[in-house]
Amino acid sequence: MLNLTCEYKLIPTDAQRQTFDRWLAICRKVYNYALRERKDWANSRKCHLNSCSIKQEYIIPVDTPKPTFYTQCKSLAEAKKTIPELKEPHTHVLQQVLRQLEAAFVAMWERGHGFPRFKKRMRSFVFPQLNLETVRKFEGNWEVNLPKLGWVKMRLSRPIPEGFEVKQIRIVKRASGYYAMLSVAMDVEVPQAVPSGHGIGIDLGLEHFLATSDGQLIGRPRFFIEGQCKLKSLQRQLSRKKKGSRKFRQLSHRIA
Repeated sequence: MLNLTCEYKLIPTDAQRQTFDRWLAICRKVYNYALRERKDWANSRKCHLNSCSIKQEYIIPVDTPKPTFYTQCKSLAEAKKTIPELKEPHTHVLQQVLRQLEAAFVAMWERGHGFPRFKKRMRSFVFPQLNLETVRKFEGNWEVNLPKLGWVKMRLSRPIPEGFEVKQIRIVKRASGYYAMLSVAMDVEVPQAVPSGHGIGIDLGLEHFLATSDGQLIGRPRFFIEGQCKLKSLQRQLSRKKKGSRKFRQLSHRIA
C-alpha cells in the first residue's frame, strides 16, 4: 500500500467558515471533557485507604470502569441525547477526537511522552470515512465533498496522482485560511530499496554548513536573512495600503 498526503487550500463560503469554527470549538470541548474524565478517574484511585487529603479527594464509585476510547464513545452517544450541540459535527469527527486522546495516552505509556494537556484551541479535525464522490470540477471550480457539509470549493494547486483513492480528509485552520489534507492511497507493492553507492561521513560546521568525507563543502543556507528581507518588503507595502481594503487584508495574510 502506497500512501501520500496532498494539501489544498479551501475557499469556503462565510457560512461554511462559521461551521468549521463551531466544529473546532465543539471538538475542543469533547477533547477537554474526555481528558478531565480520565484525570479524575486516575486521581480518585490515588488516595490512601486509611486517610484523605486535607484539601480534596475525588470521590468516584468503586465500580466505575476505567475510561477508555470505547467507553467514552458510548458516553458520547448518550450525551448527544441531552446536548444538541454534539449533534452538529459528524459522528466520526468526534470519535476521531477521542481516538486522538487515546493515542496521546498510548504515547505516554509506551514511548515516555508527557501527560496529555488540555487544549486552548483545536486546529484541525478529521473525516475518516468519505462519500463515494470526493473531488469534482463543477462550473470551472474544483470542489471537495465533506460529509454533512457538502461541496466546498478548493484550489487544486496540483492534480491528485492518477490511480490513487482518497481515504480520509483532515481540515486544518491556519492564519492564511482553511486547508484540506487529502490522504490518498494506492494498493500496490512497494519494493524494498536496494543499497547502492558507498557510505560517506558528514561533519557539520560553522564556516560551511557541512563537509563530506570525500571533500565536498556545502555552504550554509541563509533562510533567516532572506526571510527577514522579504518580511521587511511586505511590511513596507502594507504601510502604503488603506487599512481594511482588500489589498491590505491580502498582505496581512501573507505576513501572517
